[in-house]
Order: sequence, then C-alpha cells, then structure tokens
Amino acid sequence: MKQEKQLEPIRHSLSHLMAMAVLKKIPQAKLAIGPVIADGFYYDFDLPAEAKITEADFPKIEKEMKKMIQGNLKFKKFDLPKKEALKKANGPYKKELVNDLPKGEKITFYESGDFTDLCAGPHVKFTKEINPDAFKLTKIAGAYWRGDEKNKMLTRVYGVAFEAKRELDEYLKMMMEAEKRDHRKLGKELGLFIIDPLAGSGLPLFLPKGAILRDQLMKYLQEEQTKRGYQYVTTPHIGRLDLYKTSGHYPYYKDSQYPPFKIDKEEFLLKPMNCPHHILIYKANKHSYKELPIRLAECGMVYRYEKSGELTGLVRVRGFTIDDAHIFATEQQIASEFLKVTDLVMTIFKVLNFTDYRVRIGTKEPKSKKYVGDDKIWQKAEKIIIEAVKDKFKYTIEQGDAAFYGPKLDFVVKDVLGREWQLGTVQLDFNLPERFNLTYTDNQGKNKQPVIIHRAPFGSLERFIGILIEHFAGAFPLWLSPVQIKIVSVGSDHKKHCEKLADRFRRQNLRIETDLTNETVGNKIRKAVNEKIPYILVIGDKEVESGKLTVRVRGQEKLLEIAYDKFAEHVEALIAKKSLNL
Repeated sequence: MKQEKQLEPIRHSLSHLMAMAVLKKIPQAKLAIGPVIADGFYYDFDLPAEAKITEADFPKIEKEMKKMIQGNLKFKKFDLPKKEALKKANGPYKKELVNDLPKGEKITFYESGDFTDLCAGPHVKFTKEINPDAFKLTKIAGAYWRGDEKNKMLTRVYGVAFEAKRELDEYLKMMMEAEKRDHRKLGKELGLFIIDPLAGSGLPLFLPKGAILRDQLMKYLQEEQTKRGYQYVTTPHIGRLDLYKTSGHYPYYKDSQYPPFKIDKEEFLLKPMNCPHHILIYKANKHSYKELPIRLAECGMVYRYEKSGELTGLVRVRGFTIDDAHIFATEQQIASEFLKVTDLVMTIFKVLNFTDYRVRIGTKEPKSKKYVGDDKIWQKAEKIIIEAVKDKFKYTIEQGDAAFYGPKLDFVVKDVLGREWQLGTVQLDFNLPERFNLTYTDNQGKNKQPVIIHRAPFGSLERFIGILIEHFAGAFPLWLSPVQIKIVSVGSDHKKHCEKLADRFRRQNLRIETDLTNETVGNKIRKAVNEKIPYILVIGDKEVESGKLTVRVRGQEKLLEIAYDKFAEHVEALIAKKSLNL
C-alpha cells in the first residue's frame, strides 16, 4: 500500500505525458480524465471521426513520452477561482468537471511545458524523477464519459508504471500468465460455459462440463453445511415489489435492479436478493428460543443490473447464484454462530488451496444516507463482530463498506497471480428483523427479536467458478474435474476393452470419457493433455493381454503401469479426501 502511494505521483504524471503525446499526434483530440489506477494510469480521449489510436501507435507515443522525461519538464501547480478555471479549462469535458465543483472552491491545475490540465494531483516535481524504462502502454478500450451509457463512448488508453524496470518486467510476465489463465479463454477451450448475445450479455450458459464443476461445488458446500445443521429451502426468481420495499432493497439499490413489471395489476421485481424470501419462511411459523439458531440455506439465483461495459465473463454478470444462508439467532448466539461461519469458510478455502487471505470488517459511513437503522444498533453490531473475531483473525476496518442493513466481515483472497478477490462474506443484521417484525418466544414466554446473520462462503457461484478456473489454470483437483479419466485406444482392436473399462469405472461413480477415434495415439493424448484431464489411460495390445493399465498422470512425463483395482482404489481415496494431489 505504501509503495502504491509513492508511485501515485509518477503514474499521474505519466498520464499527463501520454495526453501531451496524443495531442501532438492528434491535435483535435478532446481530453476527458486521466487518473491513477491500480498498477498504472489511463486517459480518456474524444477523438475526431477521421482519427484513431491503435496499439500499433504505442511505440511512437511511448517514444514521445520518453523524450519529455529526458527533457526534465517541470510540473507546476496553480489554483484558480471557478470563473477563471472555466476559461482555462480546455474542452467540454473539463468545463463540465469545473461546473460540477462547489462555488468558492479553488480549482487546481498543473502545467508541464506548454500543456495545462485540470487536475488535483499529485505529480512529480520534474519528469526526471520518472524511470523511462519502467512504464508501458498496455491496451485500448472504449469507455462512456462518466461511466454512463447515455453519454459518448470515449477511447481509453491504459498504461502501467513502476519505479524500476525489473518491477515492470515482473508485472508484464504476470500479465502474460494471467492471459493464459483467463477464465473466458479457458472456459471456451475446456467447454465449461458460453455467453451468447442471443440469450443476453452477462447471462452465462453452463455447458455439460461446466455444469458438473458447478454441481460438485454446490454438493460439497451442501455436505459441509449439513454437518453444521443447515436446512435447505427454495425460493422463486421473482417477488412482489412490496416485499423489497419492506426489506429496504428497493429503493436503496434501485439503480442495480431491473425495473418492476406488472402481473394482474401487481408490481413484481426480478429477485435481487434471497434474504427477504428466507425471512418470510422464518416468519411463516412461531418459534421458541429452543429452536434457535435456525439456519436456512439456498443456492438461489438473483438478478442485478450491470452496465454492459462492466460485464466480464463469469466474474461480473447480470444473473448469478448466491450460496446464501440466513441464520436466525438470539443475541447470545451471535459470537458462536459467527465463528462457526468463519470455520466453514476456512474449511472451504483449505480444500481449494486458498491459503493467502486477509479479513476486512466493513462498517457504516457515519454521514452516508444509504444505511437503514439506528446508530446505536449499528455500533452494537460492529462491536459484536470485532469481539467475535479479534482473537482468531488479524483484520482491517473499512469504513463505508458495510451492507445497507448491517456491518459485515469479508474474506479477501490472494490468488496465485497475487490478485485479490473478495470471496466469503458474513453480515450481521439487527435491522431487517425489525422491519419484518420477526419474533421468537424466550424462556419467560415473552416475544423477543432475533438477529439475522447473512453469509455466503462463495458469494456469487459464477464469479467463484471464474476465479477457480484462473486459480487452477483449468487443471482442477481430481474431485472437481469434469472428466477425471480419459481412456484412449491405440487401435480399432482395443475399442471393446476400452468400453468395458469405461463401464467399470462409471459403476464406481467416476467421470469418464473415451477417445476411440481413428486418430493417431499421439494426437489423442495431446488433446487429452490440452483438456487438462487428471488421468489418461492408453490401451493397446499390452494392456488388453495383461489386464493392467498404462496411466499418464497430469503434469508428469513418466507413465505408470498399475493394476485396475489398485488404481481405482487410489483414485477413490483421493476424491474422498478432496486431495489436491494426483
């Protein structure tokens, strides 16, 4: 974090230098914004119809930027009152930004050479502070002005920058690896999912192999939850608008929901959350303190609006499955239930080899109006979460990161490429029980209000699968692999033996494919290797006569000769243990 802060002036200055270089190439270009982002910077340009920038232009733009660095330009900061700032602001986008600023506020500009830009900074004092060998322009994308699809599409040019060339080289190497692991690319190559524009952007369709992967994850979660006393429910894909008004999801998250629609004069909404439905299930019966905690779980489909420019494979979609559960508990049970949920999350992370993670507690932003409920209740809930986990985890507090109904604890996982993903979440809620007037009878026969713990170890199942594909580079652990064993025939004489073997494995509930085509054995093996199948069995004369198996283990060059029973026993044991090994 500290290094990122130190790099901010360098990256911000490079954004300005890139704008200067683009203006030299295309003087009619209009400038929008050029902020610092993780690992680098970007600038948005409104280009004239006859002009465009492509990645082929990057070397020339970079060369011009390096010339400016060597020229040791000075970044000079100055402030202007709003009226003068409007005159100074260059182009419609800058003027719009100035107009949005409060009256009486001094507006900051930075000057470098003959270039002046509306900017709050920070910047380097002189361009020689920038290492000319430690930055690179990386890609071009379209971006709507201010992220609004109603506005004009601009050309966004991205760059990355570091202090040293070595850091840049390491980053570029990591990006090459990330490209190989891209879940959109692997999803297509491995036949896991598609997104068809006819079905709709952001609405993934899982193919048979992807559906197996999805089902195995849900089955595993259900097994772990059953051990911990969860009960399973199912809820519909739509609900009355009044339900979400009662819960507060509408209108608090109106912008991320689809518009209401009418059925028989009543307004309905595509389900954006499972919790209001689970609350109604709890409310359907009276409850005693002896029944609590009640843990209701569902892998439920929800729908949320995402801008088309923000949709990304499985990790940013419009229809997704949440591995939701809602625990209805007494106040005295909160700490123990919270810890049980964190234990479930830790168990899942261990099985899936997520070993590097941090814990983040999201609290209320005091001045924000997006939250419901009394401040005293919020303070109480935040204190309970911190007390429950302080001895088990190191944590950071992120003010303003709470859900609208209560504080939360998130697990932020670092994958093999060092990227961070927010996965498991646990949220404490005193507000929805009050909004729905939930009760249970205590040991004195009096009505008390339960608390709700919202939790989702995977979060969005689709997003989790996208992350898993990249984490394992498509080479899933044996128990998760859509195809666990592929049987390859050497010649046509061996097909019957292959089919018998396949039937035998299937009777043991193993997932098998055969390749009995007339292609060469080398081609068949190469295909199976590219499909990242854990075990490839090659069956020829020797195997038919001996009854033994010749096994190629994923990631190993040496072939293994083994008896059927011993191999099957080994495979079943690895699956039962959810082992990461083969």
